[in-house]
Amino acid sequence: MAEISPISEPPGGVRAELESMKKDVVRLGAMVVEAMQAATAALLDTDLETGEKVIEGDLAIDALTHSVEDRAYELLALGQLAGEELRTAVAVIKVVYALGRTGDLMINVTKASRHLYPHPLDARLRGLIDRMREQATVQMRVAIDAFADMDPVKASALSDMDDAMDDLQRDLFRTIFTSTSPDEVGIQRAVQMALVGRFFERTADHAVSIGERVTYIVGWHD
Repeated sequence: MAEISPISEPPGGVRAELESMKKDVVRLGAMVVEAMQAATAALLDTDLETGEKVIEGDLAIDALTHSVEDRAYELLALGQLAGEELRTAVAVIKVVYALGRTGDLMINVTKASRHLYPHPLDARLRGLIDRMREQATVQMRVAIDAFADMDPVKASALSDMDDAMDDLQRDLFRTIFTSTSPDEVGIQRAVQMALVGRFFERTADHAVSIGERVTYIVGWHD
């Protein structure tokens, strides 16, 4: 049986590795926000080429997600972390999971655009989806900023911001129910748009989750 090499402390030390991981989390957040814009553009503009780029870009999101997760687990396996360092390592795992899942949700948005192709969306549905994209983007950027700065004030604001997304989702469902034609194309469109609304709502939930991780790290001392 092959011997398992013991896990050694990172060359720069635990604190330096945690800071490096936090920077990678912020970089991952920027990649996810970019995917949110591209996936929505693919949907609203019935642009299959842009959608393909979203799918290709998700490979890089997945790779960075797994890299940061592995490094965090290696730090935990040292058994040397305590206090804020321990909470930070645990929170990093949770945050990259939320960001990775958001990337997956944008793949789902892109797939919805393929199901709808080549039929364009009517003006009201387009407007609502674009507003949901904007709200989800604002929340995710606030969440990433809160994490980068370890700012509990920004983090605590995310729950209240999420009310706006809930309102938009209700507006979307009302519009779907009142504007859907009874033919096959209309029903298919209604199903896909309801799913897209759910994907953006879940994205906003992930932003709230990231805020909760910041509170977990910083708010521990309150």
